[in-house]
Amino acid sequence: MPQISQLRRFAVPITGTAMVAGMLLIGSPASAVQSQFNFSTSCQAKALITVDKVTTSFVTVDAPASVAPGETFTIRMQSNGQSFPNSDSGATTTNLSRLKNDFDVPANATFISAAIVPGTSFNLENVAPSVIRINEAGSPDAAGPYLRISGNNEVIGNSPSTSTNSEGGIRAPKTKKNLDGSTNTNGDSWFRMPAIDITMIAGASGVIQPKVRTAGDAATYGNDKNFNTQLAKASLLGTQWAPTRCTPRDAKGSALNAGAGPLATISIASAPVDVETTTSLSVPATAITGTAVDLTATVAPNSAVGTVQFKSNGTAIGSPVTVTGGVATLSHAFDATGAQSVTADFTAGAGFVSSSASAQTVTVSDPAPVDVETTTSLSVPATAITGTAVDLTATVAPNNAVGTVQFKSNG
Repeated sequence: MPQISQLRRFAVPITGTAMVAGMLLIGSPASAVQSQFNFSTSCQAKALITVDKVTTSFVTVDAPASVAPGETFTIRMQSNGQSFPNSDSGATTTNLSRLKNDFDVPANATFISAAIVPGTSFNLENVAPSVIRINEAGSPDAAGPYLRISGNNEVIGNSPSTSTNSEGGIRAPKTKKNLDGSTNTNGDSWFRMPAIDITMIAGASGVIQPKVRTAGDAATYGNDKNFNTQLAKASLLGTQWAPTRCTPRDAKGSALNAGAGPLATISIASAPVDVETTTSLSVPATAITGTAVDLTATVAPNSAVGTVQFKSNGTAIGSPVTVTGGVATLSHAFDATGAQSVTADFTAGAGFVSSSASAQTVTVSDPAPVDVETTTSLSVPATAITGTAVDLTATVAPNNAVGTVQFKSNG
């Protein structure tokens, strides 16, 4: 019976909140938001008798809050640190081995790769941790629905390489050290599984939610497919083995708790839709050559950003004019007479769609002539003889004046 008490302590992960404070992920992915999801874990350790125990667990997740459709992004996840005691009730702990954590491959995204993050584990030995994609049977499968952190897939069950009475895979040795490397006064040995980076391409819509493995048989209490399993080893009147299986639930007979749900939610942001615009043109009906008139383009909605290029008979007039408050105005003097077909093309900035105004006609003419004031003076002889011709002279100023003079005598 004392050996079972010992197995109960080291076979089940024990969370030490004080010890893991500050032990965050190393080198979080760019633009990631870090969160910690806490939940209760119920574990079953089987030796000479079966022991059930509830512990507190958490998973730290670094991931962007949102991604665009088709965007490549990375999710980083790591489970909490755990410990096992040196001895209890006469039994002496040897180690924990065949450690593994299983996660779902998130939906609504295309899987690219998964990798162990260097420098994020603590007090692990034997086989170096690796992450592989597996199928329901626990075999490596490039299309499998789960990701497994283990050592060569050597676990207690649900794998081609299993055992419940021999060491293998990732091993947590007895060091009597805390997560920060200091000596644990109680003789407990702390360890932590590494973080993994999951790189994916976002789908078209919806959300992306990383989870621990709880689908199918993995939701069954005490099943080899449970997301967290390990093999405890102790000595008391010989070697004692206690394969341990853990699920996110508040007690043995309880349903799965929130730990079986999303550990984080990444929203797939809808691609922005550019706003349609309309452009109208206002011009005078007539214009005089050489005299400036206003050509005005109005763009709706008035929040639209961009420029307007005015044209006359298909030829650009000046440089593009920036739209301000939905209006662009160009002051222009036509240099040729006749009908001018004026157009306005709106080139939209980000978030808007370009548009063009219907052509408007401006009839251009030369200025009307202005009459010049004249003066007329008369020169005649003082006397004349009947029947004899004399000159009557009218002088008009300015001398470029054109016209005729009608001389009169007595009206």
